[in-house]
Amino acid sequence: MNITLSPRLQCCASHISGNRRVADIGCDHGYLGIHLLQSGSACAVIAADVNEGPLQSAMRNAEKYGVRDQMRFYLSDGARNIPRDFDTLVCAGMGGDTIIHILEDAPWLRSEQYTLVLQCQSKSPALRQYLSDTGWHIFRENIVRDGKFLYSVLSARYDPQAPRLTPGQCCITPAMLATGDAYLAEYYSRIVEGLRLAVTHQDDPQKKQILSELESNPNLDDIRRSLL
Repeated sequence: MNITLSPRLQCCASHISGNRRVADIGCDHGYLGIHLLQSGSACAVIAADVNEGPLQSAMRNAEKYGVRDQMRFYLSDGARNIPRDFDTLVCAGMGGDTIIHILEDAPWLRSEQYTLVLQCQSKSPALRQYLSDTGWHIFRENIVRDGKFLYSVLSARYDPQAPRLTPGQCCITPAMLATGDAYLAEYYSRIVEGLRLAVTHQDDPQKKQILSELESNPNLDDIRRSLL
């Protein structure tokens, strides 16, 4: 019996392949980890959550779907109380501030040993800016629709030599442009319209700068043309 994921979690799963050892931080009911084991994308999963209830649910689901022996469970605030014998860390379904806090509390993650797979619900530009400022290179980013919402899912490796993102690139990353998802134009449109609304109602030089960068970047010409 295979587990079915939401489009958002399915997109996260698509970033993980090759029999990885995964730490799922904020695992909730454990669905993502179970799917990764069933599909062979992971050979072992650390499931961690700050609350006992979801963790117990994840344990029951692991038993139900026959992967209990390949999962370890930890009550943990972020990555504080988990072992470090994994290669891929997943944080999905959290706000950008929460993910930044988790990463700040675990500076040992800044190593070529680890890959991050992150899907945040809010403040995505701030998360991308943090990653860039602390030496992480976003090498893949997808846009996915789940219900009426658009989400991004990104993968990052630690590479302090990678070019830093500009403010505009923290909204639309080079990795997004390289992926060329079907929802990218709509995602761009929502960001630009939000910025236009913001600068109309308040004098915010930073947002004006970001809007100007997005509206003048030649790499975004194809996206702009598709919206006409």
